[in-house]
Amino acid sequence: MLKREGWSVGKTRVYRLYRLEGLQLRMKVKRRKRVALLRGKPQKPTGPNQHWSMDFVHDQTHDGRAFRILTVIDQWSRESVCLEANFWLSGRCVAQALDEVARHRGWPKAITVDNGTEFTSKALNEWAYRRGIKLDYIRRGKPTDNGLIESFNGRLRDEFLNVNEYVTLHDAREKLKAWQDDYNHHRPHSSLGNLTPSEFVNSRSVQASEAASL
Repeated sequence: MLKREGWSVGKTRVYRLYRLEGLQLRMKVKRRKRVALLRGKPQKPTGPNQHWSMDFVHDQTHDGRAFRILTVIDQWSRESVCLEANFWLSGRCVAQALDEVARHRGWPKAITVDNGTEFTSKALNEWAYRRGIKLDYIRRGKPTDNGLIESFNGRLRDEFLNVNEYVTLHDAREKLKAWQDDYNHHRPHSSLGNLTPSEFVNSRSVQASEAASL
């Protein structure tokens, strides 16, 4: 982000100043590799709304009331598709939230989810069947099968949930909207060629239009 703003700095200087300011650093823990059967490499998406990832994170309001946040991202553009916060989110609530998102962007072809009760519920399975959407369940105890949403949830936790307090659920929802807008339109991603998700989508749309006109 500093380079995008015109600063001529390298990683070493930024890292040194980051530590001097006492800012939080995420520690990478080395873990032993275990031999496991391959689940099968999923086909890499080549456009928007082909494959989404979905999960939950948890937090609480200032008075101690716990709430949940449904997180959904587009695997192709890394765009935050949905951040739905509520005190209670069943499979039916998840389906309603996805339908609300689909009003302005359409439904995906597949969604990668874990084996939580909300995602294995009859309500969500029926919703997916009626809309022709495949629910791609990960292996039990293997969150790395859905690594993109796990990475997103980590950023959400470190950069938003751990640094904010919420007086009410409405307060949390308003702050979530602001963070989501910043994430989609102002946060560059190295995996997207240092473009923001919105810039990545726009650049690919221009390329597709130019290719179609040839």
